[in-house]
Amino acid sequence: MKGAAWHPRRTSALERMLSVRHLRWMEVDWHLLLVAFALFSIGLVLIHAMNVADDLYGRDGQSSVNFGRHLRTAAVALPALALGLFLRPRWVRRNAWLIYAAAIVLLLVVFVPGVGAERNNATRWIPLGFLGFDLQPSEPAKLGVILMLASALHQQSMKSLSDWVRPGLFALVPMGLVVMQPDLGTAMTLAPITLGMFYIAGARGRTLVGVVLGFMLLGVLAYQVGLLRDYQLKRVDTWTESWAADSLIHDRTGAAFHTYHARVAIGHGGWFGTGLGAGVANEAGHLPERDCDSIFAVAAEEAGFVAASGLIALYALLVILIFNCASHVRERFSRLVVGGIGIYFASQLFVNVGVNLGLVPMTGMPLPLLSTGGSSLATSFMALGLALGLASHHAPSLDGHAFHE
Repeated sequence: MKGAAWHPRRTSALERMLSVRHLRWMEVDWHLLLVAFALFSIGLVLIHAMNVADDLYGRDGQSSVNFGRHLRTAAVALPALALGLFLRPRWVRRNAWLIYAAAIVLLLVVFVPGVGAERNNATRWIPLGFLGFDLQPSEPAKLGVILMLASALHQQSMKSLSDWVRPGLFALVPMGLVVMQPDLGTAMTLAPITLGMFYIAGARGRTLVGVVLGFMLLGVLAYQVGLLRDYQLKRVDTWTESWAADSLIHDRTGAAFHTYHARVAIGHGGWFGTGLGAGVANEAGHLPERDCDSIFAVAAEEAGFVAASGLIALYALLVILIFNCASHVRERFSRLVVGGIGIYFASQLFVNVGVNLGLVPMTGMPLPLLSTGGSSLATSFMALGLALGLASHHAPSLDGHAFHE
């Protein structure tokens, strides 16, 4: 109609949150997605072999591995990949605080009587029977910390002390809540994520080394004066003593039970492995958490040193590809998020493999994409989707940092 005023179409909340049209499909790093699904497929093969071994030897109960349940869990977790891929960078940046707040609330909910489930003297899970798995809030909290740190750091130069305080508090709050569960191992994985993102944001390497040394000194002092809990002290003592073969063997039925069986499995694999399902870890079934925290030990035994080294190399390639995505992102917030996700996968790999090899003290830590566990799978898929999506969306930025290589 002539002379009628033009009014722009109102966009819905869902359109402001998700976008397929703005995703540059030709710039999505499909190599990264291929490597991720290769790792996920290796995990499926290993878990299926565990299930077959359990059926063969008549094992059931909590120690048995259920491949069908893992597939159902993966089916529930996989849509998180698409969600992360289609999230609009502007929406993520504006709502990072909300995602972080939700993660903190979940960490607090586990302490509510009748809600949080206690296992192995720790309260870390929220039962979600309708999803087929129990939620472990410390897993999505890692992603919440990455987003909040990116929001706090994307306009900071990290040149003054004030630039460190606020983002440091954003990391320390969830770390403290996870320690209270207690889950010191998971809390410690937030440290490399935080320091790594500080470095990406512009912090000097020399300063970060000083921070690390300072925290190491505090840890040694806490150990010396007995501020650590009894089980934490026992784990550190067991770890230091287990370097000697005689001590490890002597304590194989006690505190070093898990460490001993993980090393036995890895050593038994030799150069080329025993074959799928044919290792002592699956035949005897003594290795705790072989489908989760100890899955690398099973892979090293049944595939051998050569294939286990290839597995680590494939995982390292995943991390390198994520960092490569980050290097091509001009918008600073998105670059920090993608870089933080790369550090997330790298730190999880180091801790899981290090625990199984005895390089770090024993702690429960899944290997993302390979291990069972709905919380870990959903968080890993969401993180991958975010890394791919934020690196491929049209998200113009006029902040000064966007014009620096």
